[in-house]
Amino acid sequence: MNIKLMGIEISCDTFVGALDKAFNLINGDKVSQVVTINPEMYAEKEINSEFEKILSEAELIVPDGIGIKIGLKFKGHDVERVPGVDFARTLIDWCAKNNKPVAIIGAREEVVTKAVENLKNEVDKLNIVYYHNGYFDDDNEIYEMLKECKPKLVLVALGSPKQEFFIYNAKNILSPCLMIGIGGSLDVWSGNVKRAPKIYRKIGLEWLYRTICQPNRFKRIFPAIPKFLWKVVTYKEDK
Repeated sequence: MNIKLMGIEISCDTFVGALDKAFNLINGDKVSQVVTINPEMYAEKEINSEFEKILSEAELIVPDGIGIKIGLKFKGHDVERVPGVDFARTLIDWCAKNNKPVAIIGAREEVVTKAVENLKNEVDKLNIVYYHNGYFDDDNEIYEMLKECKPKLVLVALGSPKQEFFIYNAKNILSPCLMIGIGGSLDVWSGNVKRAPKIYRKIGLEWLYRTICQPNRFKRIFPAIPKFLWKVVTYKEDK
């Protein structure tokens, strides 16, 4: 089941339910796109009609940001957050167990290389068939490599909205697979950024922990979330 929030259909499944949908998409017959949505993406869609089109056509949108959870709560829906870093990591485990090849794109060369190394050490039988840093000028060169390697799960860490555009443009190019924009997940998997303690994650305050540790995030998060919540309250959904 999906819930419409300011014109965008968001999955209201549990974390496990969203994973089940993703598993089915991996085994599907087309390139499918998962978006782990946050308030900043809503701000982007307001000024970028092409980005809004991408969101409207995504096969699965899960509520990543805490602002999304609060916004849905304002609308009377108490949904479970689906943190993108955990969602993607669980899909990696599933792919390893089910012999599904994986590709990873994004971040600096040393970060993606270390992330791949760590993942291979942590996940038995993980088959990463291709990886590349996020600094390239020609998307088509990357698409050609992905066509050759035929991964079933492609994780793209180029930052939003660039990663969503990269995935969307791949839909009519690549063999059937599931593609997800994973933002800063490679920084976590490489060990460059530490996750918040479990207690923060459990009560939904990982964003607060990260803001304390990285004060520069304050300027990005706090203008976006209050503006987003105000718009949620005043927005009239189409029937």
